[in-house]
Amino acid sequence: HQLSVDGVAVPRGVCVQGARPRPRGIIMWLLALLTFPLASPTAGPGLELVVDMDPREQLRVRGERFEANCTATADSLKITAEWVCPPNSSCTVVDTRGARGELYRRTQQLLIPAVMLSDSGNFTCTGYTFRGMGKTFRVTERKSDTISLQVLEKGFVQLDTEQNQTLEVDVGESLELRVGIEAYPRLSHCHWVHGDAANGSHSELLYRAGENRYVCSLPLVRLKVTESGNYTCFTSNSEANGSLAFRVLIKQKPVVTLRHGEELECRAVGYPPPIIHWYQCPGFPNSCTELGDASALHLMTDVESRLVSQAPDGVTEVMSSVSKAGIRINSTLECFASNKAGADSKVFSITAHDQPITPFLASAVAVAMTLTLLLAILLYKYKQKPKYEIRWKIIEAVNGNDYIFLDPSHLPYSEKWEFPRENLCFGKILGAGAFGKVMEATAYGLGEEETGTKVAVKMLKPRAHSTEKEALMSELKILSHLGQHNNVVNLLGACTQGGPVLVITEYCCYGDLLNYLKHRAEYLTSSSQCSDYRNLCMWPPERVERGKSYDGYLPMRPSVSSNCPLIPEIDCKITDDDVLEAEETLALDMEQLLNISHQVAHGMDFLSSRNCIHRDVAARNVLLTHGRVAKICDFGLARDIMNDSNYVVKGNARLPVKWMAPESIFDCVYTVQSDVWSYGILLWEIFSLGSSPYPDLPVDSRFYKLIRSGYQMSRPVLGTPEMYDVMSQCWHLDPHKRPTFQQIRQMINKQLDWTVEQDDSTQPLRDELPGRPACLQPAEPGEGDTHTAWS
Repeated sequence: HQLSVDGVAVPRGVCVQGARPRPRGIIMWLLALLTFPLASPTAGPGLELVVDMDPREQLRVRGERFEANCTATADSLKITAEWVCPPNSSCTVVDTRGARGELYRRTQQLLIPAVMLSDSGNFTCTGYTFRGMGKTFRVTERKSDTISLQVLEKGFVQLDTEQNQTLEVDVGESLELRVGIEAYPRLSHCHWVHGDAANGSHSELLYRAGENRYVCSLPLVRLKVTESGNYTCFTSNSEANGSLAFRVLIKQKPVVTLRHGEELECRAVGYPPPIIHWYQCPGFPNSCTELGDASALHLMTDVESRLVSQAPDGVTEVMSSVSKAGIRINSTLECFASNKAGADSKVFSITAHDQPITPFLASAVAVAMTLTLLLAILLYKYKQKPKYEIRWKIIEAVNGNDYIFLDPSHLPYSEKWEFPRENLCFGKILGAGAFGKVMEATAYGLGEEETGTKVAVKMLKPRAHSTEKEALMSELKILSHLGQHNNVVNLLGACTQGGPVLVITEYCCYGDLLNYLKHRAEYLTSSSQCSDYRNLCMWPPERVERGKSYDGYLPMRPSVSSNCPLIPEIDCKITDDDVLEAEETLALDMEQLLNISHQVAHGMDFLSSRNCIHRDVAARNVLLTHGRVAKICDFGLARDIMNDSNYVVKGNARLPVKWMAPESIFDCVYTVQSDVWSYGILLWEIFSLGSSPYPDLPVDSRFYKLIRSGYQMSRPVLGTPEMYDVMSQCWHLDPHKRPTFQQIRQMINKQLDWTVEQDDSTQPLRDELPGRPACLQPAEPGEGDTHTAWS
């Protein structure tokens, strides 16, 4: 053994120069001293044993290599380690030893180059420290560690799951299929198959849960009826494979068909299997089960149903039939089918056979046909009337150049948005249109505090059609799906139970951007020295009547008196305390126009990141609140588009043609890039202070021809060449060459930085408006305008 004393290594053996004979006892004492280890003055801990194999249970396929190292360290010179192998094992052990600082180490390497089945068993490594000399020693400390080896004839793959392998879900519900996998060697593949073909519309997830344990999952989001059926998970490694199947059954309400001959035959298709009942009632009602007189309703109990077919996806067809014999004349039979998903029914009227056609009957038939024709005309006229629908669309998938939009009715609605309608105290009407209105209200208990919060509440007219109610619920679901953003009018709550649907959103005190800009253009004043402009009031009381608007757009200001004493009346009059704010924060300058443009781009960037297409980007759909924060909205509910000149009849719809991209006008294609085009028109509105786009150009065949040829408006009077360049890029005929909203934000940011560098103080707008002194000189003819104006 190597010996050290106070850190100095002593070579093996002793050399004594000039030695003389001494008594034998002294020599023996010296040999004993050299044999016993000397403790280091900085001795470390006792025996430590480390086996570099984790986990302790190991698997190998016959023929694979197995190797493990066992290292024993201690502060003693006398240390050893040894492996104990199973009786029939072919293991070999290589012993190494060495020093590392103050600690001493011995390592034994266990090696089996190619394992056999007889090598299965426990391998134990034991480390010892001992004292003694010659052939006499005493073990002072011992530690052991064991690893287990199981040698397999071949690899394996085993699958299991904690879920039921037959699952029932509703349409629109989401679930995740999870499979646990035990495999050796390492798992190399996992994929899912729906039915007979690989399912490419979902993302499969595979992750490791242990040494030989894996989890493979398949998320199924907002399931459709067509997505029911078998889902099979296939896995494999280099030596084995396995599979596990799930059966996903999507509940479908019954669909009833009725056939009549000698017997009435009723068939119902749905899942779970529909249950059929027959009802009989006198007369010819549309439905026996909806009769007010329950005593007239007769349930036919002696009719049985039978199974016709059952598809792999669980959809079941059942049939039931009744004989016409014995059914009294001038009565109605109803086949009513129901299951957990809903119900459906069909009726059949029993009349007298071979009844002669009398003049009275002929006249009745003629009157009925005339009424039917009249009803059809009225129905056609009704369908031609515009119906309320939210313009925003959510992209579910992209197929090449086509977008697949999500049906908003399939989006979930969380009860966390419910707000007690008795905690709303309504104020004044902010806006009203053909389909409903928006009212100011105070919501008590909306936040953490019990104080009231001023909000805007959307609601339909009392006689709203069911489709309009569904549209408002769709708008509610879309707003809750999008989430919160500072430049979008955010959802605060809703009332969907116990009365009409109310959608509670943020209140924006300055109204829509279009009116805001037009009022600024109307009341901008200047001195003869062209001094700074200041806007002291948004709606001067002496000039603007309450409720008056430009172009039919009602500002989000009170217009009808409130009966609620808790809400103070809002007015535009500026008190003495407000003069500083009016002078410092309400001044409109170039930086403010750029700020508004940037905020709208920020909001649109957020919507596009949430796969949302606005389809009506315009100044009328942007609201302003405190601090001139711009918020994007859809104000169509409170707008009378029938009398709005900006909405032009195209087909059987009214569309904002002057704000629409060419591909939207001519091909009905709406994308994020078409929103970018509309945003360019919005920029033109901002830098012309609310002027109508394409002035003096009516929407006719010539207008469509100019748009198709690439015509662009000239630079607005307040638009810088740089901002006009942004507009021109937004109006590129090729949608793919238009900038993204993120790129637009970056371009406007550069303009904001340049504006601040040019003038640290707020410079008010100087423009040339009709009847106003020209303080800000408009662009020279042709400057910044690469397009020729029309004649």
